[in-house]
Amino acid sequence: MSGSIQHLPDLREMLARLISQPSISSASAEWDHSNEPVVRTLAEWLEPMGFNVEILEVPGLPGKYNMIATLGSGPGGLVLSGHTDTVPFDDKRWQSDPFTLTERDDRWYGLGTCDMKGFFPLAIEAAKAFVGQDLKQPLIILATADEESSMDGARALAEAGRPKARYAVIGEPTGLKPVRMHKGIMMERLVFEGQSGHSSDPSLGRNALEGMHEALGELLALRSGWQAKYSNPNFKVQLPTMNLGCIHGGDNPNRICARCELHFDLRPLPGMDMKALRQEILDTLQPVAKSRELSLTFEPLFDGVPPFETPAEAELVRACEKLTGHSAEAVAFATEAPWLQKLGMETLVMGPGYIDQAHQPDEFLELSQLDPAVRILKGLIREFCL
Repeated sequence: MSGSIQHLPDLREMLARLISQPSISSASAEWDHSNEPVVRTLAEWLEPMGFNVEILEVPGLPGKYNMIATLGSGPGGLVLSGHTDTVPFDDKRWQSDPFTLTERDDRWYGLGTCDMKGFFPLAIEAAKAFVGQDLKQPLIILATADEESSMDGARALAEAGRPKARYAVIGEPTGLKPVRMHKGIMMERLVFEGQSGHSSDPSLGRNALEGMHEALGELLALRSGWQAKYSNPNFKVQLPTMNLGCIHGGDNPNRICARCELHFDLRPLPGMDMKALRQEILDTLQPVAKSRELSLTFEPLFDGVPPFETPAEAELVRACEKLTGHSAEAVAFATEAPWLQKLGMETLVMGPGYIDQAHQPDEFLELSQLDPAVRILKGLIREFCL
C-alpha cells in the first residue's frame, strides 16, 4: 500500500462507508436517490471535532440536503466544498461491486471514489490537525446535493446567501492541479409546430421539418459568428462550441411534417452571458417561424451552468499554485464554482483523482494522491484560517 498518511486505515474506513451509501442523482426517477445518509454520516464525523453542523433541505426537493459544517468564526475563512451525489452506473461493466470500496493496484475502486466522495475524508483528515487551535478565520466543510444532475444544491445555497467566507476550493478531480476557469454548459430545446397534410399538395400543410432545416442553418451561422468573436487560449478547445445533438420530426414519408424537435448544447467561454445567448438565438429563430407560419418553442432543458473564471492574480490562485507547484489551468467540464463565486468568494477547483476516471466503470482514486491532497489542504487551512 502506497502513501504515508498515518490514518490511512481511518481514511479507508470512512470512504468505504460513504461509497456504501447510494446517493445517485439523476433526472430519471428510477435512478435518483436521497443523499441524506451521506450528509448524516459527514455530520456524525464532524460534530465531535467541534464543527457546528447545519443540515439544510434543498427547497422543493424532498430527500435532498446540503450541509454546512463550520469550525471557528469570523468574517472570512475557507470553504472546502464537495458534492455528495454520484452518476448512475452500469454494474455489468464493473469488475467489482460499485458500492464496496475495493483495493487493488494501489487504487481504491468504487462509485464516487474520485468524483467525489473521496474528497471528504481527506478534507476531514486535514482539518483534524487544526481542531483545538485558535482559528483566526473559520474553516467550513460544505457538502452539496445533485451536482451531477441539476446543480440545485449549489443554486439553493447561492439563493440563501450561504455560506459566507472569503475563499472556496471545490475538490473535483483535477489531479491536484488548480483550475481557475471552465466553460459553461447550456442544453436547449427547440420545437417547430405546423400543420400536417397529404404530401401530394404542399399547400395543405405547413412543414415543420423544412422550418427546422432553415433554423439549423441559422444556428450554425450563429455558431460561426460566436467563434469568430470569442476565443480563449487557456482552453484545449479555444472556441465556444455548439453541438446539434438529436432531432425528431414527422411520422411518415407521405405526410407533411407537423412537428420537429431539436436538442442541442452550447459551451460558452468565460465572458459570454447565457441569458444574452438565449435571447440572440430566439431573435434569430422567431423570423423563421413567422415566415413559415410555424409556432415556436425555445427553452432550456435545464437551467445550465454559467462559465467560470477567477483571475490569475487572485490570492487563492497564487496560494494553490505555490502549494502544488502547478500553474492554474482551464478545463472543459462544469462545476459548482459559479454559485460559490456568486456568494462573493474567490473560488478555485482542485482535488485528488482525475476527470478521466469520473463517470466510468471501475472508477478509482490512486493511493498516491492521498498524502499530497492532505498536505495541500493543510497548507490552505494554515494560509487562510490561522
